[in-house]
Amino acid sequence: MTLRFTLDPELTLELRAALVTLWTDVSNAGGAVGFVPPVTEDDVWVTAEKQFAGAGPGRPDRLLLAVEEESGRVAGMLFFESMRFDLMEHWRMLKRVMVHPDFQGSGYGAELLAEAERIARDWDLAGLRLTLRGGHGLERFYGRCGYAEVGRVPGAIRVGPGDDRDDVTMWLDLRD
Repeated sequence: MTLRFTLDPELTLELRAALVTLWTDVSNAGGAVGFVPPVTEDDVWVTAEKQFAGAGPGRPDRLLLAVEEESGRVAGMLFFESMRFDLMEHWRMLKRVMVHPDFQGSGYGAELLAEAERIARDWDLAGLRLTLRGGHGLERFYGRCGYAEVGRVPGAIRVGPGDDRDDVTMWLDLRD
């Protein structure tokens, strides 16, 4: 199976709805993308609209969309987010990195990150940063994709009473 990547797709209502469905499905499968299950599409829309508002050509944030060629389904997405601060314009934060649960284990996550790296290198960025919620083993996945853990705040994310997770920062150095 093959992924087709699009940077800055037109955010039509149909695509926005598909992205919100993806985000909801990932969240309800336990994905750490800003919510704790159970979550509804209505819950996700509020956050998604804020994220969509900053995205697009000529805007501070850029959306990278991954669509499975054979089925035409949205398989994954991520946002390149600017820190909106001149002294940090040489790198980007990756936000909302997700692959639909139906495609977990297919290698699509690694492909999505590889495409993000290719784009970042084309933009001549010095690095890519992302944060993750500890307790999911994601450090190993991102490590296999070339990211190194550069910071950890113990218990900074409260997902429920008595369930505090570490906020982990990962970095991909592109200065080679």
